[in-house]
Amino acid sequence: MVGHNSNDVEAKIKKLQHQTESYLSEIKKMVGELNEPARTNIISYFTYSLNISHDPEQESLCVGSYHIHNLGNQPITNPSVCIKVSKESSFSFSGRYVYADFKQSLKVADGWLRTNEKTNKEEFWLKPLGKASIEPNETISFSNFQITWSPKESYAGSILGYTYSDQLEDGIAVINPINLNGTVHKQGDENE
Repeated sequence: MVGHNSNDVEAKIKKLQHQTESYLSEIKKMVGELNEPARTNIISYFTYSLNISHDPEQESLCVGSYHIHNLGNQPITNPSVCIKVSKESSFSFSGRYVYADFKQSLKVADGWLRTNEKTNKEEFWLKPLGKASIEPNETISFSNFQITWSPKESYAGSILGYTYSDQLEDGIAVINPINLNGTVHKQGDENE
């Protein structure tokens, strides 16, 4: 009688396993048939640190990175960025980018290509090299750019960023532009 119950239990377990596999297969099929609408959703932002000097003989420095994070469920194709430095500011922008006419050996896989004129000191249009898309939940970064200025006189200005792609032809702004300002007091004659 014990052997008979053992066979019944095994048969019931096999039947339940088959039923579970059948249910899972049906659920997977139904999930596969769901048509989730395409969502383009990205966020771009700066991270940066400052070394500000109050000595007019020394430079102040901002070291930053520009990040683009794809929060959507579709790839972002042909990403590019525009970093704008205030026109009237005394800021100088530099970063690790190359120009189209540079030797191929200088164009590293995770590098960036500047696509506008070298002489433009206010706008920096950049495209990632070897990276035609940003996959869902992926982040790419233009890292370690530098902004320098000398505090010889009062200063104020912003560093703005805009992200563009095939899906975002009008672009979107970074969520946290960098705003820098300071007042320099000039010392007058002590006899006054």
